[in-house]
Amino acid sequence: MSIGEVLAALVQDFPDVSVSKIRLWESEGLVEPSRTPSGYRKFTSDDVERLRYAMTLQRDHYWPLRRIRAHLDAVARGAEQPVAGATGPRSVRAADDEVGFLRVGAHVRLSADEVCASAGLTAAQLDELIGYGLVVSGPSGWFGSAALAVATAAGELAGYGIEARHLRAFRGAADREVGLVEQVVQPLLRQRGGEARARADEVAREISAVALRLHAALVRAGLEESGLT
Repeated sequence: MSIGEVLAALVQDFPDVSVSKIRLWESEGLVEPSRTPSGYRKFTSDDVERLRYAMTLQRDHYWPLRRIRAHLDAVARGAEQPVAGATGPRSVRAADDEVGFLRVGAHVRLSADEVCASAGLTAAQLDELIGYGLVVSGPSGWFGSAALAVATAAGELAGYGIEARHLRAFRGAADREVGLVEQVVQPLLRQRGGEARARADEVAREISAVALRLHAALVRAGLEESGLT
């Protein structure tokens, strides 16, 4: 869409919107439209919904632009959830875990403090998990969705007195399962053709799902043998 089409899409819900305001919000980093070779702005529907969401936060919640920009960044990283009811009447809900352009949790990128806050851990507990290789950060130092899931589970187990050192067996078992998956998919990855990678990914997901069911079944069986279930 051109900037004029964006204005037309927003003006009904935000009568005070203008071309200059859209340009201001672009300069503040709230939206980043692409440019044609001749320099004209081109906005996507996601850009429009991002603007609609931001304008709703400003109008209904009186948030300043700096806070809105920080919030949008945090939502994109998975550090915060969208504000309920602030996505506007035309927002798109693509799935239960998505709110239009926000795509909650699609690319989680959290700091150590944010992992601790989300998982209910202390900094010392997170350091222990990292030290035992249970939680791993990316090359840039951010923690992703897998690290958050492990930290959250570890935080829940800590409530029962189970510490990071007790979880090393889980790390070893997981590594062995990964090794089994790699043995199966490596021949697929060596095949030529554009479909080889997709097939390898599919097989890896299928084996992983079965392995998780097997693990759960073995734990249940062990508890039954112990008379605990």
